[in-house]
Amino acid sequence: MKPKSTSMLEGPILPNIIRYTIPIILTSLLQVFYNAADLAIVGQFCGSLSVAAVGSTGSITNLIINLFVGFSVGSGVAVAHGIGCNNKETVHRTVHTALPTALVSGLILTTLGLLLSRTFLQMMDSPANIIDMSTLYMRIYFCGTIFSMVYNFCASILRAAGDTKSPLIFLFISGLINVGLNIIFVTVLNMNVAGVALATIISQAVSAILVVRALMKRDDACKLVLKDLRFYKHELLRIIRIGLPAGIQGSLFAISNVVIQSSINSFGDVFVSGSAAASNLEGFVFVCLNAFHQTAVNFVGQNTGAKQHQRVRKIYWTCLGCVAVIGIILGCSVRIFGKQLLGIYITDSDLAITYGLIRITYTCIPYFLCGMMDVTTGALRGLGSSVPPMIISIIGVCGIRLLWVYTIFQIPSLHSPECLFFSYTVSWLTSFMIQLVVFLSLHNKIIRTQTADI
Repeated sequence: MKPKSTSMLEGPILPNIIRYTIPIILTSLLQVFYNAADLAIVGQFCGSLSVAAVGSTGSITNLIINLFVGFSVGSGVAVAHGIGCNNKETVHRTVHTALPTALVSGLILTTLGLLLSRTFLQMMDSPANIIDMSTLYMRIYFCGTIFSMVYNFCASILRAAGDTKSPLIFLFISGLINVGLNIIFVTVLNMNVAGVALATIISQAVSAILVVRALMKRDDACKLVLKDLRFYKHELLRIIRIGLPAGIQGSLFAISNVVIQSSINSFGDVFVSGSAAASNLEGFVFVCLNAFHQTAVNFVGQNTGAKQHQRVRKIYWTCLGCVAVIGIILGCSVRIFGKQLLGIYITDSDLAITYGLIRITYTCIPYFLCGMMDVTTGALRGLGSSVPPMIISIIGVCGIRLLWVYTIFQIPSLHSPECLFFSYTVSWLTSFMIQLVVFLSLHNKIIRTQTADI
């Protein structure tokens, strides 16, 4: 039986948003659990150096992968607009363009990962005693990116159609497989970081197969028919127009994080270990907040397609309020229980835990600002505008962080982890304020334009 889809075009906004977003939060938590399971298991059985080896790869893998994940955002927005204006042919063509795009993206990512993993790690000044393990982990991990791309593209389509429960079920199944294989490969076969990377690949393959099967079983315009797969020019250009700026934005975020990771590496492997564990905890907070970004994309997207402009504004403010409240609660909770949570990953270094607490204090507590920034980005993309958020990210996120690292952070009295991590708060707040002004201005312009046309 096909899971019931949430109506985005009618009904009470807050209950529908909550009903739609909760499965996305749970799904995203399971995705983060992949890496959390990797870190926790290698931390328990292989030591803090293995934690550092796996954790230090996150910023560089995100840098490469985010560029292509942006295309999945483009396909989701295109499907949402098509559903909103009841254009079944557009939806059909977008769905059947999305999957080939995912396959090509995955092949490109695998090639880049195999060829350039060690080079990127060297550019980041990865500590000499972990770079070999980090390189091995990255190369194996990138061999499975084709499955990750297929899952992300297809899950984006399902969510645009109002189905957030199916991706949750698929990630739950693959997550159990991931944990089970982690334990077998690390504790039984002694494969260390190679084992957790291989477990991730296998579990991602399972989730990709399940999500493709779900699209093939649908009975609406989103139904996937394998013989219809091809690159439809108009739909491909639309996916690129919306998705490429989104991908560039995600990569720009990652570039700034790569620079910060390089600065973190300068404090030594113990600090890298503590920061990697703290970063993983941040990931749980981030995905809970980023779920409202995805909600804003699709709710605003469908209602923009249906020209329900007053509902669009209400959706935006509702998402903004939800993400602020949840962000404050989660961020403060992680800090309160930070020592115990970090102890899950790090068992052999109290100093690494202390370092991890520093990062949590300066990033998790103000994380609600990041959530508000992401919701506004999602709302802009839902309107069909993807270039302005990209430009704002260049200025407000990357620009500020890079400027901070190369100026303020270089002042001897301010050359500290606390100063480094404070750059996150400054960049989030600045970007959100600019995006808020842009969203309100653009939405008013759309209303005036369509009113004039009438």
